Amino acid sequence: MLPTLRRTSILSKLFGEFKAKTVVTLFHEPASASSMRVLNLVKQAEAEANTTKKDTDVEVTLDVQEEPPTSDQVAILLDYVGAKDAGKIIQGATDEHGALRKFKANKSSFVKPLIVDWGGGKVVTDDNESKILRLLKDARAGEPIPDK
Repeated sequence: MLPTLRRTSILSKLFGEFKAKTVVTLFHEPASASSMRVLNLVKQAEAEANTTKKDTDVEVTLDVQEEPPTSDQVAILLDYVGAKDAGKIIQGATDEHGALRKFKANKSSFVKPLIVDWGGGKVVTDDNESKILRLLKDARAGEPIPDK
């Protein structure tokens, strides 16, 4: 009979480790210089993170979307940022209800670039490098949704 550790190791190799995973989505506009900076920063940070990966790191999947989010995703994003920052997600919005109404009427009112850690409940609505790097670091660490 094989030792327990050996069997576990073989099974891990066959089926992979059961690790937590999270998705970070970049809503991207290729024609925007700001959005291109964010895309390059995220790709560079992802490559660097893969070379310095720790065993405790959560697996992060980067999802780059050029299409606007769905209405349900916008509702989640608005919940993450709160009513006071609705205008950072939907141009001209002053509250969550108005933001959803504007978005449904005009999908191009969605502000890009926007990066979101769906599992951590965090959003960065501009090209601020330190905020983006913090979001990615927290996503890898498996940081929970912050209290509001």
